[in-house]
Amino acid sequence: MGRARFEFGENWKEFLENLTSERIAEAERSLREWLGAADLQGKSFLDIGSGSGLFSLAARNMGATVFSFDYDENSVACTSSLKEKFYPNDDAWTVERGDILDHEYLSKLGKYDIVYSWGVLHHTGNMYQALKNAGSLVADHGTLFISIYNDQGRTSKMWRFVKKTYNRCPKAFRGLVVLPCFIRLWGPTTIKDILKGKPFQTWRTYLRQRGMSPKHDVIDWVGGYPFEVAKPEEIFRFFHNIGYTLEKLYTTGGGHGCNQYVFKKA
Repeated sequence: MGRARFEFGENWKEFLENLTSERIAEAERSLREWLGAADLQGKSFLDIGSGSGLFSLAARNMGATVFSFDYDENSVACTSSLKEKFYPNDDAWTVERGDILDHEYLSKLGKYDIVYSWGVLHHTGNMYQALKNAGSLVADHGTLFISIYNDQGRTSKMWRFVKKTYNRCPKAFRGLVVLPCFIRLWGPTTIKDILKGKPFQTWRTYLRQRGMSPKHDVIDWVGGYPFEVAKPEEIFRFFHNIGYTLEKLYTTGGGHGCNQYVFKKA
């Protein structure tokens, strides 16, 4: 796993403090669109790296039986708090701490109609093993919905160095790493808004759509380590070789961020 690891759960706490019914509805809309289903009645849904628990909640709202797990204890606490708020004492939603790289743990989980893991498997320290393990949890004719960081070549290597540096810094000095990254990521957009006569418009829109502040999302991005990347064709080839068919794909167009995939298991 490596010595340096970012604790995503700290940021998910902030996210839940600003969670709205609109954001929950947006998560449900996303699942309906990507999975091509109006609801998930009668389906089992596995959320690998559940984070805040938002998409577990969305799947449960759509009628699925949900199993959520995460490596990060604070993320497990976030998902558990969301379950307690909306589905207390509900036997159709289980939340646990677990590791996608732990074969003994995975052997107890069984198979699921839908396996969902958004922006998680590239943070495990062994991405391709994590991808293989996630695929092994999909039932026959089931669906795998994942997102993986896009490989930008040298730029990705630069970000890996930044992320590693951030996590190895004493907490008191991490702001020195975040500040130039914040300027790099938000500076050009802010300048464009000012030149258009609409200062901070993108910033305000982002707050409404995401629920988290740009500041916390930048920390999430800068701190996200371990960090691995892949080109779309590499992910396609990997799953094609183990019996999956690609159904949907969204790419970043060569930029930074996640490519999204929906695969169907034979």
